[in-house]
Amino acid sequence: MYDNSRLAWWSTRYRRSRYVLTGLTLLCGLAIGLDRLFPPELSRAQHYSSLVLDAQGQLLRGFTTNDDSWRLPLRPTAVDPLYLTMLTAYEDQRFAWHPGVDPLAVLRAIGQWIRYGRIVSGASTLTMQVARLLEPHPRTIVGKMREMLRALQLEWHFDKDTLLSWYLALAPYGGNLEGLRSASLAYLGKEPLRLTPAEAALLVSLPQAPSRLRPDRFPARARLARDKVLKRMGRLEILTPQQITEAQQESLPHHRRSLPFHAPHLARRLHKARPAQRLHNTFIDGPLQRTLETLALQHPLPPYSSLAILIAENRTRQVIAYLGSVDFFATPRAGQIDMVQAIRSPGSTLKPLVYGMGFEELIIHPETLIDDVPTRFGDYTPSNFRNVYHGTLSVREALQQSLNIPAIAVLERLGPGRVAARLRRNDIQLHWHDNQAKPGLPMVLGGVGVTLEGLVSMYLAIANHGEAARLRFSATDKVGPSKSLLSPAASWYLTRILRDAPPPANAIPSDNLNRPRRIAHKTGTSYGFRDAWALGFDQSYTVGVWVGRPDGSPNPGYFGRNAAAPLLFRIFELLPDSGVQTPSGLPEGVLLASHSELPARLRYFRARSTSQQSTPLKIDFPVAGSQVELKSRAGRLDDLPLVASGGRRPLRWLVNGKPLHSSPLRRSTSWRPDGEGLARITVMDNVGRVSSVEIWINPADGI
Repeated sequence: MYDNSRLAWWSTRYRRSRYVLTGLTLLCGLAIGLDRLFPPELSRAQHYSSLVLDAQGQLLRGFTTNDDSWRLPLRPTAVDPLYLTMLTAYEDQRFAWHPGVDPLAVLRAIGQWIRYGRIVSGASTLTMQVARLLEPHPRTIVGKMREMLRALQLEWHFDKDTLLSWYLALAPYGGNLEGLRSASLAYLGKEPLRLTPAEAALLVSLPQAPSRLRPDRFPARARLARDKVLKRMGRLEILTPQQITEAQQESLPHHRRSLPFHAPHLARRLHKARPAQRLHNTFIDGPLQRTLETLALQHPLPPYSSLAILIAENRTRQVIAYLGSVDFFATPRAGQIDMVQAIRSPGSTLKPLVYGMGFEELIIHPETLIDDVPTRFGDYTPSNFRNVYHGTLSVREALQQSLNIPAIAVLERLGPGRVAARLRRNDIQLHWHDNQAKPGLPMVLGGVGVTLEGLVSMYLAIANHGEAARLRFSATDKVGPSKSLLSPAASWYLTRILRDAPPPANAIPSDNLNRPRRIAHKTGTSYGFRDAWALGFDQSYTVGVWVGRPDGSPNPGYFGRNAAAPLLFRIFELLPDSGVQTPSGLPEGVLLASHSELPARLRYFRARSTSQQSTPLKIDFPVAGSQVELKSRAGRLDDLPLVASGGRRPLRWLVNGKPLHSSPLRRSTSWRPDGEGLARITVMDNVGRVSSVEIWINPADGI
């Protein structure tokens, strides 16, 4: 027979355990339901400052969050281990094992509160602090209970490293600084990967009362707080007495530094293109970028002038240095304008492309003879720099000396529209005035607009055997398909012509073995000395330099060879010589021959002069510099006849900058002066040519 008492005992135990299990099940269900109904608020942990990083992962420039805070993400692996040890020892000694709330700390805090009638020490864990940082709330009993529940919830969902990362990113450090990395950069001027005991103690103490302990405003309070942490570390035997003594003698930072601010124009460009992207990984060589920024500040420039530098690696087309202006904060120099993207006149930097297309079309060869003499191309009469002409010379010499007449002669044969289309097909945009349907012959002398970025793309294509593709500024820029800007043979000719061009004085770069470094380069100067250019490449890199005034004002006496080229060669001295050798063998189509060995049709190139089609625009009356006497009738001077010859109608007349109402199809008109004095008379024709005279108006004697 069964023992009824034992059976009753087991029955009671079973019922009680079932009640307990049911209660636990209900409690777990309630917890899961509440967790789903009230998930943790993680938006602050997901909205960091947008950061632009260099190729080594170092910060170039950051942008504050929408609430104007510096909030930089940080993993524990990127922090000095000493800091982490001191942080957990000071804030939460049992962080590694408690479930979000430390029961021993809670019991201790309650006991002290009962004994002393006031709060002596808190019981906040790092997880509870993270909960408060994620969801700020008043420091009340209700708020503390909510904080504890949130801490348990966070520990349920996330591991310790994630929670510690959030603390490292969100902890307040005074002002708009949030997180350890922001504070370390702002107060110490360095990343938190290597910290002294004094620096670590300071950074541990600041979140206790960030507004009252800022070392840049309250150094005495900050020192006391730091030393308090150091003494605690001594009692816990984390630091030796000698380390504590040395740390207490270490000075505190007395001002807040600016966060890193390098390649600011590129950073702004990337951030503007993708404002929601948190990390922008660029290919910028950080040390090189900082060196160039220093070099630009030291480079002698005329007042109100600036410069821009762009460097790309030939093989990958990755931009490794980007300088949009000499100084981002220099208002007189318009430093915030990105001159890498600014549309400027290219001067003669497009000439290599024109000659390259001529090589492709087999209308010229580097040894072809071409005339450099005054020539009129239809209505256009160009001239050389300083009006110096060289007679008959080779195409090689004409390009190396950047002569204007030979380049225009070749362009006239090719057609400006074809050259512009070739660039456009390779994603290099030219810009010209809205009144022009298409670019004309002046394009090869700077009569169009282009950017430094576009020119670097063009010269990089020549360096890459004629293959063009978009430059890559960040890791998100996809490797685009290559297109043919020029044939390999034409690029081969251009490279050797430009490589043999004489460098500017005192600008001969060399490699580490003191051998001359082979650089193919071309300079350019726009009309009125507004833009000075230097473009160059070797086997590994392509460099572009622009010097000028952002407002477009002239810089008389500053041109490509004396203002931009010396800087170009100085930059190549800073670049490593990769040792890449020129591929053996010649590209298909290359003809190595002297002038006498060329086929007859390639020995001479004759320009197609069409001067009979139009005569120069000229004001025939009045004569420049004359004094004209006019009679006065009823207190008003008589009309003055104005007569012009040449040019292409319709004509437009202006006096002292004000247009006259006249028939545009007639070559004569009249103007009634409103009094005596100096007058400047100007006439413009349909293709933009201008003729001006200055005269003096006098009333006739005795009137």
